Amino acid sequence: MKVRKRILPPGWYPGTARECERDIQAMVGGFTPPPGRWTAGVAPHAGWFFSGRLAARVVRSLAASGGAEVVVVFGGHLPSGESPVVYVENAWETPLGNLPLDADLAHDLARTAGAVEAAASFADNTVEVQLPFVKWFFPEAVLLAAHAPASLEAQTFASAVCDLLQKRGRSAVFLGSADLTHYGPDYGFAPKGTGPAALKWVKEVNDRSVVDKALAMDAEGVLEDARIRHNTCSAGPIVSALTCAARNGAKRGVLLEYATSHDIRPASSFVGYAAIVF
Repeated sequence: MKVRKRILPPGWYPGTARECERDIQAMVGGFTPPPGRWTAGVAPHAGWFFSGRLAARVVRSLAASGGAEVVVVFGGHLPSGESPVVYVENAWETPLGNLPLDADLAHDLARTAGAVEAAASFADNTVEVQLPFVKWFFPEAVLLAAHAPASLEAQTFASAVCDLLQKRGRSAVFLGSADLTHYGPDYGFAPKGTGPAALKWVKEVNDRSVVDKALAMDAEGVLEDARIRHNTCSAGPIVSALTCAARNGAKRGVLLEYATSHDIRPASSFVGYAAIVF
């Protein structure tokens, strides 16, 4: 059995099962998922210290709608023009135990949907940082892990995923992993300078724009916003998640929470995060 090993160091998420359990319980303590049947979501991937609470509450909300046989995580950081990427191992190592991967489904996507197989050395935070949440809240599910590019190919790929799941009669939930505006000198993007006015602009204008489009399930709008406003590092996963949500009858998203890294550690450079369910 091929097992993909953890690559991210413990600073991204804890290194032991006990620490993961403690942190997850704290993140969702006192949180009640909104009423409804939630089939998809968007969760940030900056690392548990900064954005884990938002991500945990998205996955918790998806789990509240009932057990799913497959949890699909769409990762990001693929620019327009790239092919989707799928992970084809049999399991992925997490501190809570190995998380089974649907290798057969991944191979089918590589054969029929233009996806390429992730190399063993491929390292990326957008999928891996979510996996302990998946293991905790969906202990009986298997994982399909993939990356969606920042183009309408993310929509086409997500539809192919839904088609294969439907053909196999598998129930699923879908998670798009995406952070929002990366603002400040560390990221080479500071059109409003620094200070309170810049923070207000990111929260109320730049991030609000892409959040509103995601909530309206406007795939082309999300992609256009990302290109013009630079307000997400991973437009593809948002598009893939809302595409699967629409395939499962969703009409609009719900914003669970919005935050920035500035809320945790004030600095001239910061990142926005949104927790959305469909």
